[in-house]
Amino acid sequence: MSLAPAAFILVALVGPPLWALYGLWRSRSTPPPTAPAAAWDWRLTIASTLLFALAFNLTFFVQELFLVWPKALTPGLHPVLFHNNHDWTGDNPLAELLQGTGALAILILGGLCALLLDRRPPRSMSARLFLFWMAFQGLFMSLPQAVVGAYEPRNDVGRATTHLGFTPEAKTAAALIALAAIVALASWLGPRLLGLAAQPSWIDTPRRRMLFALRTAGLPALLGALLVIPFRVPGHVIEAAIVPIAVAIIGSGWILADAWRAAPTDAPAPSPARATLGPPLIALAAVLAVFQIVLRPGITFG
Repeated sequence: MSLAPAAFILVALVGPPLWALYGLWRSRSTPPPTAPAAAWDWRLTIASTLLFALAFNLTFFVQELFLVWPKALTPGLHPVLFHNNHDWTGDNPLAELLQGTGALAILILGGLCALLLDRRPPRSMSARLFLFWMAFQGLFMSLPQAVVGAYEPRNDVGRATTHLGFTPEAKTAAALIALAAIVALASWLGPRLLGLAAQPSWIDTPRRRMLFALRTAGLPALLGALLVIPFRVPGHVIEAAIVPIAVAIIGSGWILADAWRAAPTDAPAPSPARATLGPPLIALAAVLAVFQIVLRPGITFG
């Protein structure tokens, strides 16, 4: 096994549980809480699940749009946008390079949402949670593509870096940088997630912080990934199910694992403190209709 896939397995699958176990061991001497935790608001978990699915679909659409749009502006290429992919006819040497524009677009989108979440966090719980998931999706949907591209030349980023003349060593270096960024950004997002706690007792000990992260990010990410599947069928099982599940595991794993040592940001508490379910449900229904009715047959550009 080459270095890039081995490092990917270590960082994505082995690292988070080991770090979480270390955190539990380190926190064993933490004084017990003086009062029981306030009752959990399961509405927050449900809203987070819906917003994960909404943010995933919107981010994926942006990725495919920015894969199609540059090709539409390129002589000789005639791209078609679908609900779960894109395709094109014609020929131009730049086509391979343009396979990297989608990942670049959502990386920028995720970075902008993360910056906004940090500098201008929305007041409402739902809006702040949505911005969190938009940052999450943009970052953790794009960065793993650089890792996969190091050993899978048919991957979008792999095709772009091959066109740019990246050597195998350069691709491996890019993959390792992306893996380090995944861990660092997950650790950075964690305190912004803890800032959503409406009750101080939800996050007043390391174990409670991990439980809060599980209820607001870990569980919603896995459930939200399953909720995404109807938006992506019909299609190959990898495109329909494995991609959203992989994004959920890669990002939320480190957020959950690092929550024991994270401290919430000093951003003002959300107001109102309860998440709403109606707007995310309506937005998801609208996106599903657009995906399956408008985009599924394909829209031709150029």
